[in-house]
Amino acid sequence: MGHAEHAVDEAPTPGAPDGGSASAPGSGSPSLVERVVGPYRSVMKFLGRRALARATLAVPRTLRFLGAAALSGEVSAGLPRPTLSLALAGGVAMDEALLAMAMTPNRFPRRADFARVSAELADARRMFSRRGWIAHPATYHRTPPPLGAGDLETTRGWALGLGYERITYDSGFSPRPAEPGGERWMAYEPNRRATAAVVRHGGAARPWMVCVHGFCMGYPFMDFTGLHAAKLHRELGLNVAMPVLPLHGQRKVTPVSGEPFLSFDMMNTVHGLTQAVWDIRRLLSWIRDQGATSIGLYGVSLGAYVVSLLSGIEDGFDAVVAGIPVVDLPSLFHAHSPVHIRARSIEHHILGGVAEDVFRVVSPLSFESTVPRHRRYVFAGYGDRLATAAQARMLWEHWDRPSISWFAGNHVGYLWSRQVGEFLGQSLAASGFRGTAVADGG
Repeated sequence: MGHAEHAVDEAPTPGAPDGGSASAPGSGSPSLVERVVGPYRSVMKFLGRRALARATLAVPRTLRFLGAAALSGEVSAGLPRPTLSLALAGGVAMDEALLAMAMTPNRFPRRADFARVSAELADARRMFSRRGWIAHPATYHRTPPPLGAGDLETTRGWALGLGYERITYDSGFSPRPAEPGGERWMAYEPNRRATAAVVRHGGAARPWMVCVHGFCMGYPFMDFTGLHAAKLHRELGLNVAMPVLPLHGQRKVTPVSGEPFLSFDMMNTVHGLTQAVWDIRRLLSWIRDQGATSIGLYGVSLGAYVVSLLSGIEDGFDAVVAGIPVVDLPSLFHAHSPVHIRARSIEHHILGGVAEDVFRVVSPLSFESTVPRHRRYVFAGYGDRLATAAQARMLWEHWDRPSISWFAGNHVGYLWSRQVGEFLGQSLAASGFRGTAVADGG
């Protein structure tokens, strides 16, 4: 869980409350425990501030994953492991290194942040419970106004061999009055304009795919690759719309695309997911006006979360594809947080009940997908250490075990997986998503 402007929150010294001294009261000299542990903490603090040193943590973590898989025969509860290979080991190591590199000390929350975030979540749970949103999550989501042609600004661009239209429009979203974190969210002014890249054919009406990118993406040169835009547009002959998630791409408010969306300010994530659904529903109203013969949803990572959630809130979709999906963010935060951040978060009642209740209103697991089971598709990596195989399995179970493709790779390994490309193309074609394939992208 990151926070771009926060200083390091050091782990408490063993035997001392909240990081205080382990010496006896009134003693001027360090205790035996402090003399032994102090140098270790100094070394770990020194190494923690150096990216390359943090990256070396990938080695023992990769060996631990492979060893556990070899001994148990599973990579996650109930999920048999694939054949262990150097390629799989390399993919796991890549993910573990990315995780270690991302956990920079200056992104850790400060001590005061725990009380503030805890209070926000507690206030949200009281408000959401009182209004019935936790018991009935669908009632939390409001229907946005339709998007008309006069509401759009359109420019043209070119990326990775594909010409596209860039459409922008006022989002019109705001949290309800008194929602915790709402004022902070509305202070992100660039986020008030929604935007999407559209790659479409001329001529007769065709099926449309709405494709949603992952965390830290939101730019055409990234999204076109990450969302198989050329394959969908040229090989399957589809029109493709790629909305930009809140606080990503042109909507970002920090140097890193999307950073405040998934941060220790967990109400930001609630508002971000709610606005993502709102913005895409407005975009969908415009797509329907373009004469779409059918509409499908496709998302990867965080985008898979969004399309899975959206498919439970709105109907009228003919297929949904969730790639390397995330579906339970509180549990993912718990898994990826450093031990001392996790412990303090539980101590302040941030994780372990309150966040889970609040996130019910934006959880794909709270909604039944409106897409027929035989048109739901999932692909996921056995060695995914970022979203993790357990997250994909949760969605697969919740969706009544539809068609799924497990590939022997890591989080981004789907990009060069022939298996995933074939699964995506065959699944969509079987669901009727096939226009007239073209060679020139016209």
